[in-house]
Parts: sequence; structure tokens; C-alpha cells
Amino acid sequence: MKLTSLLFAAAIALQACSVSQKSATENAAPVVNKIWDQAPHNAFTDLIRFKGAFYCSFREGAGHVSGAGGKARILRSKDGKTWESVALLEVKDRDVRDPKLSITPQNRILVLMDVEAHEGKKVISRKPLISISDASGTTFSTPEEGTVDPAIASWSDWVWRLTWHKGTGYGILYQLDKIYLVSTTDGRYFKHVSRLDLDGEPNECTIRFDENGKMYVVIRREAGDQLGVIATADAPYTAWDFSKMDHRLGGPDLLLLDNKTLVIGTRQYKPKASMVVHVAGPDGKVKKTIPLPSGGDCSYPGMLVWKNKLWASYYSSHEGKSSIYIAQIPIPLLAYK
Repeated sequence: MKLTSLLFAAAIALQACSVSQKSATENAAPVVNKIWDQAPHNAFTDLIRFKGAFYCSFREGAGHVSGAGGKARILRSKDGKTWESVALLEVKDRDVRDPKLSITPQNRILVLMDVEAHEGKKVISRKPLISISDASGTTFSTPEEGTVDPAIASWSDWVWRLTWHKGTGYGILYQLDKIYLVSTTDGRYFKHVSRLDLDGEPNECTIRFDENGKMYVVIRREAGDQLGVIATADAPYTAWDFSKMDHRLGGPDLLLLDNKTLVIGTRQYKPKASMVVHVAGPDGKVKKTIPLPSGGDCSYPGMLVWKNKLWASYYSSHEGKSSIYIAQIPIPLLAYK
């Protein structure tokens, strides 16, 4: 056989191998592992990387809504397989809920939580609660209450998650039927920026930014048609556009793979409760859905991209007890036509 024929045959073989490997990657199933189940109820997660390690946060309590006694647990892992507890944050006679993680401009981990006071079974106060790590990420400060701008403060103020952009942290503060964009430079004082005038009792929201500084907000709604909404705004983030999704959301997280691809981790309600990852266009219309092993009481993911995989923390009770899981999803699985 001539040399040119041999080279041609080798090229064909390499191409076939490449196509086969690509096909295998695209068809690979997510890898999911349970990482924690020590409390009666383990739920409401978040996930970041800091100084070469994963950090996963979640609430430990007696149940989904159980009154005083909820605590925030922080785990750390170098490899995503073996996890150790580095913090358990609590406030006496209070319920600490939904710990969310971010990295401040000072290169510290900020844990943003909700702290609730009760009269009997009735919630009488909701306030932001903050803990900040040391430089190594191994020690966390005693939780302290944050302050909401008096112009919008109420008895029920929940800043659900912070995202930092150019030295400023942005979050959505939600009350009983209203949501506001707030900003902070220190993680302790939350200044009113604008109101998002949206019906349907909007509440849990996650903010992300594209490469041009445009803000995207994924919003859960609890009334009306209950469909999720994608809100967008350019700086100074006071004029909003809204796109209604074709799915209901629960505990949503959001990543922007690019300006055309939104990745939304959320609870799926129908045909039954489950944890899913939606891949959507910039208008929020879902193009692809990736289910994860889950069921019953579940959702509230944290997501990040590392080593060409989407890593997602979440909780689920499909194995009989509300527990914490980590999923690894190859990025090619998120592609859609």
C-alpha cells in the first residue's frame, strides 16, 4: 500500500475514533454521589470553589420547615469525593436557612443566610445573616445580622443569594409579594437599587452577569400561572425586561455558559417532583432538560463549571431521607441543536 493510502487510512481511523469519543461523551450519564445525610433533614445547598477546593453549604434541621434549630453546615473537599466539615453556623432560638456562598473582593468566603424568629409556629422576623471566612477558608466568623436599606426594610427581608460584579455584590431581596435589587460592598449593608415590578409573588432569585455586564435574574413565582421568569437589565440595573419561561421553578440557580446559553438548576414539579438541569436560550425557553436522581423533597442546587464538567450540589429524599448529593455532568451534555 502506498504511503499516501496509509496516511489517508490513518486519518479516517483517527476521525472515526474522535467521533466515537465525542459520541460517548455526549451520551454519558451524569455521575452522582451522596456526600452527607447526618442530620434528620439536610437541604438547600450551594457550591463554590475557593483556593483549590470545593465548598458545599446546606441547612441541617428537623424538617423542611421546622421552626427554631436550623443550622448552616459548610463542607470542604479537595477532589469532590472526600468531604470534611469546616463550619456549623447557628443562632440560639432561631432558624438559620438557605446558606449561600460567594467570594468577596477581599478574597474571603461570605456565607449569606436567612435568620428567622418565631412566635409559636408563626414567623415574626426574617433578616439577612452573615458569616465571613478567614483567608484560608478554614474558620468562619460568628454569624451577625445584616442591615437592609430603611427605604425598603420590612419585618420579612430575605436576600436569597449574592453575586459579585466589579467589586459590588448584588442580590434580590424578597418580601411577601415584592422583590428588590439590592447591592452591597461589605456584605453587611444592603442598599436599595431598584424594584422589579413583577406579579405572581416572586421570591427566590439568582443573579448572573454576561461578559458585557448585562444582568440576568432567574425568578421563582408562587402565584398566578407560577411560571419562572428571566429578568434582564443593563447598568445601572434600574430598567427591566422580563421573559416568562415555560416551566415552573423551585430553588433555582443560574449559570451563563455563553450569551446564548442559560443553565438553570431547579425543581421540576411535573409529572412528579425531581431535580433537573434545564438548558435554555437567553429568553428562558427551555431547549433541553437533564434529569438527576431525585424525588420527593428535593432541589435547591448550587452549580459551577470545573474541568469541562458542570458540578451541581442538590438535596433529595428519593432514597428515603433528605440528603446532599453532588452531580458531575459533562459539558457536551448541555449542548442543544
